[in-house]
Amino acid sequence: MINIDRVRKLIKDGKYIISRHARIRMFERNITTEKIMNVILHGEVVEEYPDDKPCPSLLMLGFVENEPYHVVLADCEDYVMIITVYKPSEDKWYEYRFRR
Repeated sequence: MINIDRVRKLIKDGKYIISRHARIRMFERNITTEKIMNVILHGEVVEEYPDDKPCPSLLMLGFVENEPYHVVLADCEDYVMIITVYKPSEDKWYEYRFRR
């Protein structure tokens, strides 16, 4: 199980990397770094993927200005990798927390 408090501390300490893929998606979807940080610092863990390589990862849900956002991030040894970010669609997610 990923320690979300540890992840949040790494984020607060600036020990994160936003992947090229995430940057492209952020630009395409007009999602700011500030919104991503808000989701990570105040959101909830929706799913965990402990067997992901090279680092375990998780999916987080948060709301920014009443808009839902999903952030997928990897919990690496001494940093967090932000893998992707998107607004979940209601046709794929129930209450943005459960896959349909």
